[in-house]
Amino acid sequence: MRFISVRELRSRSADVWRQLAEEPDVVVTSNGKPVAILSAVSSAGVEESLSALRRARAIAAVEAMQSQSVAAGKHRLGQAVIQDEIAAVRKGRGK
Repeated sequence: MRFISVRELRSRSADVWRQLAEEPDVVVTSNGKPVAILSAVSSAGVEESLSALRRARAIAAVEAMQSQSVAAGKHRLGQAVIQDEIAAVRKGRGK
């Protein structure tokens, strides 16, 4: 996987677009930190690529929530405590 800076992308964008055919994923960095990923797609596969990216983001979000739950000790809550919490939230909403 290739890494390029924002500055390089700005100054050599035509070269970067051509190189995406050879190396389909490029990480864009700003001040040495990753900020974006450029990924080659075909016009026929744009929707599939976006769908796969969204699924991957959703999976990562669920994994992060699970890790936070374990870190906070909430993974040990019993079903009754969970139901009480749901009821309290619903009551607070006026439902």
